[in-house]
Amino acid sequence: MSGSSVLFDAQGPKGRRLSLILSIVGLLLLAAGAAWVYSVLAAPRVATSGVELPSMLDASRWDIFLDPRVWNRIIFVGVVGTLKAAAVAAVGAVLLGIVFSLLRSAETAWIRIPTTVVLEFLRGMPVLLMMLFILLAGSTGAYWAVVIALILYNGALIGEALRAGLTALPRGQREAGLSLGMRPLQSRLLVEFPQAFRQMLPIIVAQLVVLLKDTSLGYIVGYPELIRVTMNNIASAVGNRYLFSLFFVTLVLYLIMNLSLSWFARWLSRRTASGGGKVGRGRKAPAVDPNAEVMILQGSVEAQMDGPDTER
Repeated sequence: MSGSSVLFDAQGPKGRRLSLILSIVGLLLLAAGAAWVYSVLAAPRVATSGVELPSMLDASRWDIFLDPRVWNRIIFVGVVGTLKAAAVAAVGAVLLGIVFSLLRSAETAWIRIPTTVVLEFLRGMPVLLMMLFILLAGSTGAYWAVVIALILYNGALIGEALRAGLTALPRGQREAGLSLGMRPLQSRLLVEFPQAFRQMLPIIVAQLVVLLKDTSLGYIVGYPELIRVTMNNIASAVGNRYLFSLFFVTLVLYLIMNLSLSWFARWLSRRTASGGGKVGRGRKAPAVDPNAEVMILQGSVEAQMDGPDTER
């Protein structure tokens, strides 16, 4: 019983045999799908004029990447442009989300209700429309239109995630902070918020991955991010022959950026779950008493109160 799952019973011989058969069938279907995709890409193309064109995998469609100037434009203009907008927007979205979560969970109605209205408006407005509005109404330029729109939209979502984390905390956390003489805002910032942020960290990082992908909407407002540089600027200069190869390279670069961010999220989650220490594989992080931080804080407060008396 110790090694079995509590969610389902262990499979018998027939169940294991069925699972093995389904796994083999699934692998065969994936292999057949990959073979079909390869055959389609490797087949010659026929233009509307009847002229036969080389296949998508032909070397003549990939020789463009032998030119270092193409990589300079892709990496130093497209990738750097995407990362620059995503980095600034990510920092701004997290900070705005923290502010929104505190205002949204305020006890005062005249603070909580307007914040709720603003959050619902930002969550319901498409990011592209927000970029266009900021660009046209504010005349901010393409870069700041992209960054500000991503900050507002993702900040609203991160704020709601953090508010959910605050709501999910036991009431004893807040009561413990108040019992130490903290004001409600101090208890929220020093006791409750760090725990909620740690619990919601996977959701926050997942939203930052979405933010990174949403920088591609800058294509519409003229910002030179990765897709605009590859699929528009370079494709217009070299011709439609290289559209598929440019698309494939753009896809690979986006996968590298997103998978790197996801790997960093998993690493950060392990670090925060173990209290900042290293946890080896197969070993669980030690359990932490949720009231430990409050007890330590209470001990330090009592030590400070006893200090003047001992000096006298």
